[in-house]
Amino acid sequence: MPVVSITLPSELLRKFDEFIKSRGYYSRSEAFRDALRSLMAEAEIVKLKNENVVTIIMVTREYARRDIELRLSELRHEFDDVVVENIHRHIGKQYCLDIFIAEGKHKRILDLVSRIRGMRGIQQIKTMFIPL
Repeated sequence: MPVVSITLPSELLRKFDEFIKSRGYYSRSEAFRDALRSLMAEAEIVKLKNENVVTIIMVTREYARRDIELRLSELRHEFDDVVVENIHRHIGKQYCLDIFIAEGKHKRILDLVSRIRGMRGIQQIKTMFIPL
């Protein structure tokens, strides 16, 4: 296997080493290979503009922001041609987790994701695209 050398700021390397330990990687190389695979898989999905995909969209938000719950519900109805499932759970007393499972054209689902990302009050959004 070829050896590759990279330069990282000290603070980033420290955080990377903490990440490696917390996730149980055996080495920096193993963690770096895993990160590269994820990055390249994400780049490949972007090429699927007119292809069908299944997508899991995870959204976290503050529990107190009830206005977001209404807007997410409105979006769920607007995109009912691709949203096949929606799960809502409370995380402790401070956060809510909404999981959307969507199936359809990649571009249409990206539109849904970008509309969710554009909402104020969203803490975090994570997506996973699976080509069909």
